[in-house]
Amino acid sequence: MCVYYAIEQKKRKLKNDIKFLNLWMKMMNPRKNNNTFMYYFVLFVWGFVLMQVGLGQSQTSEIKVGVVLDLQTSFSKICLTSINISLSDFYKYHADYTTRLAIHIRDSMEDVVQASSAALDLIKNEQVSAIIGPRTSMQAEFMIRLANKSQVPTITFSTTSPLMTSINSPYFVRTTLDDSSQVKAIAAIVKSFGWRNVVAIYVDNEFGEGIIPYLTDALQDVQALIVNRCSIPQEANDDQILKELYKLMTMQTRVFVVHMPPTLGFRLFQKAREIGMMKEGYAWLLTDGVMNLVKSNERGSSLENMQGVLGVRSHIPKSKELEDFRLRWKKRFDKKGNDEELNIFALRAYDSITALAMAVEKTSIKSLRYEHPMASRNNKTDLATSGVSRFGPSLLKALSNVRFKGLAGDFELVNGQLKSSVFEVINIIGNEERIIGFWRPSSGLVNAKSKNITSFSRESFGPVIWPGKSRVIPKGWEIPTNGKMLRVGIPVKKGFLNFVDAKTDPISNAMTPTGYCIEVFEAVLKKLPYSVIPKYIAFLSPDENYDEMVYQVYNGTYDAVVGDVTIRANRSLYVDFTLPYSESGVSMMVPLKDNKNKNTWVFLKPWSLDLWVTTACFFVFIGFVVWILEHRVNTDFRGPPHHQIGTSFWFAFSTMNFAHREKVVSNLARFVVLVWCFVVLVLIQSYTANLTSFLTVQRFQPAVTNWKDLIKNNKYIGYQQGTFVRELLISQGFHESHLKPFGSAEECDELFSNGTITASFDEVAYIKVILSENCSKYAMVEPSFKTAGFGFAFPKNSPLTDDVSRAILNVTQGEEMQHIENKWFKKQSNCPDLNTTLSSNHLSLSSFWGLFLIAGIASLLALLIFLANFLYEHKHTLFDDSENSFRGKLKFLVRIFDEKDIKSHMFKVNAVHNVSSPITHGSSSPLTDHSTPLPRSPAQNRDQFEPRRLSSISSGELFTEQVEDEESAII
Repeated sequence: MCVYYAIEQKKRKLKNDIKFLNLWMKMMNPRKNNNTFMYYFVLFVWGFVLMQVGLGQSQTSEIKVGVVLDLQTSFSKICLTSINISLSDFYKYHADYTTRLAIHIRDSMEDVVQASSAALDLIKNEQVSAIIGPRTSMQAEFMIRLANKSQVPTITFSTTSPLMTSINSPYFVRTTLDDSSQVKAIAAIVKSFGWRNVVAIYVDNEFGEGIIPYLTDALQDVQALIVNRCSIPQEANDDQILKELYKLMTMQTRVFVVHMPPTLGFRLFQKAREIGMMKEGYAWLLTDGVMNLVKSNERGSSLENMQGVLGVRSHIPKSKELEDFRLRWKKRFDKKGNDEELNIFALRAYDSITALAMAVEKTSIKSLRYEHPMASRNNKTDLATSGVSRFGPSLLKALSNVRFKGLAGDFELVNGQLKSSVFEVINIIGNEERIIGFWRPSSGLVNAKSKNITSFSRESFGPVIWPGKSRVIPKGWEIPTNGKMLRVGIPVKKGFLNFVDAKTDPISNAMTPTGYCIEVFEAVLKKLPYSVIPKYIAFLSPDENYDEMVYQVYNGTYDAVVGDVTIRANRSLYVDFTLPYSESGVSMMVPLKDNKNKNTWVFLKPWSLDLWVTTACFFVFIGFVVWILEHRVNTDFRGPPHHQIGTSFWFAFSTMNFAHREKVVSNLARFVVLVWCFVVLVLIQSYTANLTSFLTVQRFQPAVTNWKDLIKNNKYIGYQQGTFVRELLISQGFHESHLKPFGSAEECDELFSNGTITASFDEVAYIKVILSENCSKYAMVEPSFKTAGFGFAFPKNSPLTDDVSRAILNVTQGEEMQHIENKWFKKQSNCPDLNTTLSSNHLSLSSFWGLFLIAGIASLLALLIFLANFLYEHKHTLFDDSENSFRGKLKFLVRIFDEKDIKSHMFKVNAVHNVSSPITHGSSSPLTDHSTPLPRSPAQNRDQFEPRRLSSISSGELFTEQVEDEESAII
């Protein structure tokens, strides 16, 4: 069959020319006109013109193009009509083009082998320059490899499987959208409605399987997963479809992504409706493999079975050209007695012919021939002798550069694939396919009404009608049972029943568990936005093996496990845990020992050694500084050397309790003593507070504080039976034979009482239960081993996990959690705080070095001022012209320092008072009182009235003369 528009055009033009020639010959008939010469001359000229015109028209080159389609299907008939219209339209508007496409059509008969045979026939016998087709992805693989070998571009407008791209053939050109281009749109919809798990339902062939890897990756990018895959054969009967649907009904997930041909998809929805899977709570999401052909006549009344379904579909922009084409296509197609709807693939076929015609015109036609390599004697098959097109590479290059606005949108090829475009989000309501949103590669979801770009949220769409005519967004999962309750496994425990106590009613034999974990779980269920009814099932294990209980969730025996189940890495390989709802960590519990009056030197522990030494040194230093400042002016700091040393030490150390009796008369000394008293006050108060703390804490001490000592001393250790603590202790180096199990708090107390164990290890929650009953006997000591705490276990990828975790946060952050803890774990008021630090905390020099620095600076400053004044007063001694050496002068200054400073105010007052008292001999005088003078020691009299003998000190002589004058005046 050959469709060649150029030949038809020639025929019409030739007929018109013949009619004109016959009319002219009648007019120039020589029988009617005597001008015979003129008749033959005109005939010759006209024949020459016709010959030239014919030669000119023969300059258009014919380019053979093969078409391989399933000619008996309505899909192929629709697309062939579009191909013919495209040829007519293109050369109508491009009559000046020098190339014409000659279409050679072959029937693939809906068979993969026949499609390959048809392609081989076109290449070998027709030597086509390009092939358009085939219809399906299954037929395409061998054709693509054959075209690649022959270098013949294969242009497909309906093969959408991404698997075809993996062949990596440069001669494979896809003028329709790859199925992988829509997966991000589907993932955006899933995220928009907050779904975490989906089930993929697809046809079991290359078309269905090709999209799954890309869909999986796209969903993972939005934190969603394909939890189950359901593949249905293309030729599946109704029973096979029902069998797969019944399997899906027993699962939790209620979000289904369907990717299959429309014929199979319509049957799927018919059966889903029959068994109740098109009611409220279900969500169905269709790919464009179904939505692009949902209007075709193949569907029958299928929309009735697809109410509330969402889908994505390639967006076709409206245009005047599209509407004109639709009318012309409908008119031509209906003439053949068909009643079909135009689909997007017919528009892709129209644009593909247009692009190919444009590319052919831009390609040099000098290399249209095939090269035929010499076949070997052992390989004389059709494939070996098919030849290689010399025109293919240049045609492929020209085709990749074609750009135009087609009926289906912008036509542009990127690496041999049509550039991705916009997708529509469709909601099927009644007989209407309502557009509720768009998805663009650059901006994501867009509301169909507002046209505003929005984030991934439920407001990205208009109002959606879901299956069952519901307006409530499906949560995406249900309890997987057709009415069954949530099967919850709980452990049967021998001890620590305040966590879980699996009680069974002897009359009704019903399980009525109680305990802290059960009450937290039921409080969490009340926080969920939907109703979940648990059915508790007791798990009885001789050794209380929690790992085995958790594994029952993995194999499907339970839907969840609730109890004092610790979140562990090995358990998370089989189940998903919620957020923890209890304290975490494994600690050591040891007995307390009474240390009352057993530590003689406890009074030294409040201060560290460096602080004791520094304080003692400063006491000595301050005593020395005060003696220097007071020695010349204060008689309390004078006398024999041993007396002065004793006085200095006594004065310094007596400042600890402020019991010093000596008066300080020097202002510099007073300044030093004032600063030092402040330092002593701080030291004394700190020492008193820390000593009080030591005496209190040291009343009871743990028998063991370092767990590594237990390993060195081969001590026996207790652990709770059935927990992971046993494996934890063995991994830390404890010998298995030294581990003793206990099943309850009472058994643990008994093991401690009879001396079987030295310490026990358990999780913090259990230790606190034991301490609440025996707080005066045991203590929990650090360090602790990190664990994650208690959590609820659910199957892998269960949607309940996230919802329950959020509900746990709501419970634990409120007052309800505190009420539950107070109910099941009563803390005695007379128990010491378990968080009290049992280790010593000495005060060190680093805590007070600032105070000592201040005292040291004040003392040194006072010494410097005193020394400067002393040297200034006796500068004539240092700088006189005598022949004494400098060493002699220093000795002289030291002797001066050792003597009284009789110019001091204190000595002047004492001198006047002591002189006047003996002269009066008890007689009354207005200058003296009549009181009896205080007795004085001989040393004091000698010091007061002994004349000065230092001839070199003029000031001393003047002072002696002054005293004698005063005595004369008094007499």
